[in-house]
Amino acid sequence: MRIAIIGAGISGLYLSLKLVKEHQVFLFEKKKEIGGKACSSLYSERIFEFLPTAKDFIKNKIDFCLLHFPKKEIKLNFKKNFFVFDRDSLQKHLFELAKESGVNFEFGKNVDFDFLKDIEKDFDKIIGCDGANSRVRDYLKLKKPKFYFALQGFVKEKDFSNFVEVWPTKNGFLWRIPRGDEVEYGIMEEGKRAMDIFENFKKWKNLNFFKKNSGSIPQGFSLPKNQRITLCGDAAGLTKPWSGGGVIWSLRLANILLLNFPDFLKYKKEAENFFLSQIFISKVLKKLVYFFGFKFPKILFSEYQIDGDFFI
Repeated sequence: MRIAIIGAGISGLYLSLKLVKEHQVFLFEKKKEIGGKACSSLYSERIFEFLPTAKDFIKNKIDFCLLHFPKKEIKLNFKKNFFVFDRDSLQKHLFELAKESGVNFEFGKNVDFDFLKDIEKDFDKIIGCDGANSRVRDYLKLKKPKFYFALQGFVKEKDFSNFVEVWPTKNGFLWRIPRGDEVEYGIMEEGKRAMDIFENFKKWKNLNFFKKNSGSIPQGFSLPKNQRITLCGDAAGLTKPWSGGGVIWSLRLANILLLNFPDFLKYKKEAENFFLSQIFISKVLKKLVYFFGFKFPKILFSEYQIDGDFFI
């Protein structure tokens, strides 16, 4: 079977590595090289279930999170170990593994509607893994997800602390992540509000960034009713409602796809059965924590234990 995967991010590379064992796989990437995505790369130990060699790209270990509301600090202990990774190096490593396994790569591809029409004629299955602003999703005429804007800034400061810090905002949050050789600050919020809040935060903390990144975080999970074309990862609008993290969820979604391959309709059904409940519970819990954290902080305990990836 001839399979086209659009997008050489972690989920696209992971799928190509698995599918090339039994099929002819072509991976198309609009960029001219691997990597470069804005991402905090803070993943739980679950990533080793999918990518055992990810252990070679750890930069720091994280045990808990300090959640700073205006009048309450809450400590969130992680049930699973979390690690900060060098995402670009991990992604390039997966690319080398995929290339050695026989995956065919084409870089610098203009993934427009004409291109997608052409490959629809030439391939048995097409999987869109082309990120938040997926052209495959547009081609399928699926509803666009809600987008949050993410900004990152990096400070040259050695810090191997075992905790991250978070400052909730109206719809999102600011963060501080010690990455070993540097410290990352960032924000996930709606639109222009993100830039204004982040600029004020930068002044408050007297930060001097040597590197900045930005990106979009989609939230609005959607898969097509189509037996030949489907989506995975950010292209499907699948990120955690409370953190915007997508890699562990994307890899779990990819495994559901692999277990049901080549039946994309069964994949859609099983993926929705699992993730729609996760998304609903996550949104409710986030709203409750934010409501009490800002309005009635005394009601909340000072310490909780959380999974960090899944709620059920």
